[in-house]
Amino acid sequence: MNKTQMMILLSVSILVLLISQYVTNRLVGVVSAFSTIQERHGARASLFVYSKTLQLALESQLLPFPQSSSQNSDIHYVSLANLTASPLLTDIFKRVENSVVQITSRVNDTGNLQIIINGNPLQGPSTRLGSGFVYDNQGHIVTNNHVVNGAKTVDVTFVDGNTYTAKVIGTDPSSDLALLLITDNFSVERVVPLIITNSSSLQVGQQVIAIGNPFGLSDTMTTGIVSQTGRLLPNPDTQFGIPNGIQTDAAINPGNSGGPLLNMQGQVVGMNTAISSSTGEFSGIGFAIPSNAMTRILPSLIQTGTYTHPWLGISGGSLTPALARNAGLPINYKGVLVRSVQVGSPAEKAGLHGVSQDVNSNPHVGDIIVAVDGHKVKRIDDIINYMETQKSVGQTVKLTVNRNGQFMDLTATLQPRPSSLPTPPQ
Repeated sequence: MNKTQMMILLSVSILVLLISQYVTNRLVGVVSAFSTIQERHGARASLFVYSKTLQLALESQLLPFPQSSSQNSDIHYVSLANLTASPLLTDIFKRVENSVVQITSRVNDTGNLQIIINGNPLQGPSTRLGSGFVYDNQGHIVTNNHVVNGAKTVDVTFVDGNTYTAKVIGTDPSSDLALLLITDNFSVERVVPLIITNSSSLQVGQQVIAIGNPFGLSDTMTTGIVSQTGRLLPNPDTQFGIPNGIQTDAAINPGNSGGPLLNMQGQVVGMNTAISSSTGEFSGIGFAIPSNAMTRILPSLIQTGTYTHPWLGISGGSLTPALARNAGLPINYKGVLVRSVQVGSPAEKAGLHGVSQDVNSNPHVGDIIVAVDGHKVKRIDDIINYMETQKSVGQTVKLTVNRNGQFMDLTATLQPRPSSLPTPPQ
């Protein structure tokens, strides 16, 4: 057999293998088929056959694909471009776009911020732009508190351009959540509430989708992955952190606030709320409020307009090797060092001690919390996350502390969180 005949035979072989692999494993079989040829005939031959076969497929833009719903054994062909394009994102966008809205509020303190909606600057310095999504069929819309803060009514614009007036009926500044109710007749809209799913199952690397109105560019989709979970998001408005935040690299910019963060089933896993950037524009780090917080808080906003968070009343941080060494502990000792205890707080009533100074101004390490209700803690985030997700006002919590080398259990009865913390003395 000469070289030409051998190449023809190998080409036929790979086509047969491709058809077989597509029938059994669909697209996954392409790589396996080429690997099989390489193993049987050597790298040089398989590379030649691969290049010739692929060239033939590219020139005709055809590859074999099985007919799954017919007894006919004829081979059907699909465009190579269709094989590389994923319809999933397109399908998700079409399914949810009618449920994501643009929110325009008018307040008195926007500073020098200029808002652009679809290329047109809004008149007046008192306009704030954000996003939101449909919560139910009764006209409830969910968004960030900072989008509507200071406003009693806002404009809600759907993807079809129709705008309705909505009333702010509930806010929770601590979690940066707000609930609106459309007061106009919106019966012409095809209102489809988004499904809010369990965010605790999110894993790092999982693909997510952000939809909103960045810089007033309505109906915008971006994609990325979950970069990390369990982040404590700072909230300068209340000085209380938002626990269990989701970090993502999906592009989030001003105007995205209040829009949904979706999983690949089109379900809400979070609400886009903030970016970490020195320029005010996206730099690869965005944050979202977890959907579990919405599930817990929104029913209360509908019923009462508010939500009461449990409060312990401490500030603290992780032990550094230097602090551990000064306290006579192993350098990698795990626990939360109590820096200060709020006057009148549950922590003070339970007898918790913060960092102090003696008469000679020498600092003394305060209590080190090593467990809460038997759950080991390493960071202040661990305590805040546990209190927020597992406890409510009026319940007790057992704090296991290390005080000067002695372990003890202290019991605190949680109180309602104040609206803000007092400014510490200078």
